[in-house]
Amino acid sequence: MSTKRAFGIAVVCAAALGIPSGALAQETYIPLVSKGFQHQFWQAVKSGAEQAAKDYKVKVTFEGPETEAMVDKQIDMLSAALAKHPTALGFAALDSKAAIPLLKKAQAAKVPVVAFDSGVDSDIPVTTATTNNKAAAALAADKMADLIGKNGEVAVVAHDQTSRTGVDRRDGFVDRMKANYPNVKIVTVQYGGGDHLKSTEITKSILQAYPNLKGIFGTNEGSAIGVVNGVKEMKRKVVIVGYDSGKQQKDAIRDGLMAGAITQNPVGIGYKTVEAAVKAIKGEQLPKVIDTGFYWYDKTNMNDPKIAAVLYD
Repeated sequence: MSTKRAFGIAVVCAAALGIPSGALAQETYIPLVSKGFQHQFWQAVKSGAEQAAKDYKVKVTFEGPETEAMVDKQIDMLSAALAKHPTALGFAALDSKAAIPLLKKAQAAKVPVVAFDSGVDSDIPVTTATTNNKAAAALAADKMADLIGKNGEVAVVAHDQTSRTGVDRRDGFVDRMKANYPNVKIVTVQYGGGDHLKSTEITKSILQAYPNLKGIFGTNEGSAIGVVNGVKEMKRKVVIVGYDSGKQQKDAIRDGLMAGAITQNPVGIGYKTVEAAVKAIKGEQLPKVIDTGFYWYDKTNMNDPKIAAVLYD
């Protein structure tokens, strides 16, 4: 029997028993296991998911490990979520391969999986609600190249090399530089786990090793803030391009410490994840990827209504 037909029969049976359809919908449980809670980005994703839960009258929970380095803890959270027999599941993988055995269990139990923010190396998810991270990072490379006169040394402080977002943002930036800007040299790519303190120390060591460095790209909120703090502590003048939003990055851009950044649409990611899960439960067809969009923002356009709507505090 198809999921859609089963859902329809359940509604008919509920009506026959005098149960309002809204009560049945309230029993639809969709846990979302995110990559963490350390950044304002995830709080914005959570708010979008909660709005969709209200609109579609379903129950959602939203959790993630304390830091984006805790792959094992995220796997434990995923296991616990599945043990509650959810109707569908949202998952943002810290490690795109490590979760596959558990996702296979979800598939066997006929629990639709919606990937969000960071996909997995598998066709198990029915869709992925995400930013086109390669294209967004390529735009960051274009902006960086323009800001340094298309010539000189740059570095990348990335959040990881195991998640889809970490890989795609690194590769999108590096590949665009290599293809379009032959006079720009990427001297190093280093990984700070998305932790601003670790990323600060990495930035300081990069600046010591490369005295002629012109620019640094930080691939997520924690990475970018770490770069800003490291550059500030070393009292160096370097072009900084970031990724994501949040109060600290916006303040750094206003203060001229960061040139600009890519913002995603985190509220949209959260909303579209829950919306897709509801559609999957009903048996509706979904696209392979739900592209939630991205924008470049800097001092000149931060107050533009279209940009301001996807910046978060």
